[in-house]
Amino acid sequence: MYFHGVIHLGTSGYVYDHWRHLFYPRGLPTKRWLQHYARVFSTVELNATFYRLPTPSAVDGWREGTPRGFRFAAKGSRYLTHMKRLKDAGPGIEKYFELILRLRRKLSVVLWQLPPQMNKADPERLARFLEKLPRPHGLRHVVEFRSDAWYVPQICEVLDSFGAAFCEHDLVRAAPQRLTGGFRYLRFHGATGKYRGRYGRRALRRVARDLLRFRGDAYVYFNNDTFGHAIHDAMDLSSLLESPDAVRHQSRSAAAALE
Repeated sequence: MYFHGVIHLGTSGYVYDHWRHLFYPRGLPTKRWLQHYARVFSTVELNATFYRLPTPSAVDGWREGTPRGFRFAAKGSRYLTHMKRLKDAGPGIEKYFELILRLRRKLSVVLWQLPPQMNKADPERLARFLEKLPRPHGLRHVVEFRSDAWYVPQICEVLDSFGAAFCEHDLVRAAPQRLTGGFRYLRFHGATGKYRGRYGRRALRRVARDLLRFRGDAYVYFNNDTFGHAIHDAMDLSSLLESPDAVRHQSRSAAAALE
C-alpha cells in the first residue's frame, strides 16, 4: 500500500430535496438528515456557509449531531470571495470565523471558491488574504480557482507559503502545475455537466490509484448532486479505495483521469 495519510470522502452538501427517498429513508425528518448522512460518510462539505452566515445554533447542531471523528469542510463566505474579491476582508473574515469555529476540531478545512470573473492572477492580493486567515488546531485552507489564469507557478508559491492547497476540480480544463500545502482537495462537479452525470467505476478507479499513491491527507467531495449521483460515486470510490486492485497500474492525476 502506498498511502500514508487519511482520505476524507463525502459529498458537497447533504440537504437536497431530490435525495429524499433516494438516500434518506421515507419519513425521516430533515433535521435528522445529517445524522443519517454521518452513518455513511465521515465528512461533508458545507455549502450553506457560502451563501449566508449560519446561526450559532445551526453550527452547534452540526457539531453535536455528528459522531466523534466526523470532519467538516466549510465553504468560505461568498461575501469575501465574490463581493469583496479578497480585498479589505479583515472584518468579514473575523465575523465568519467567529461562527464557523464553533465546529471546533471537527472543522478540518475551509474552501475559498473564487468566481470565474476573477480571471487575472493576483498573487499579492491572494497572499494578503491568506495571511489574515486563522489556523487554530491545524485548520487548513484551500482555494478553488474558476479561471485558468491562476494556474501559474507564482500562485502555487503563494499557496505553498501559507500551507494552502490548490483545489483540483473539473470545471477548468487546466490542472495545477504542482500540489501545494502538503495535502490535496478534490471536487468532482459532474461527469456530463455542472452537477450532472455519474463518473462511473472506470474513471474512479484511476482516481483511486492516484489518491492511494499520494503520501498525505486528501479531501474528496462529489458535487454532482442531480439524481443522487454524488452519493453513488462517493460510495463507488470508497469501495475502490478499499480494493487491492485499485493500485495495479501506474496512476495518473485525478484531473487527467476525468478527461
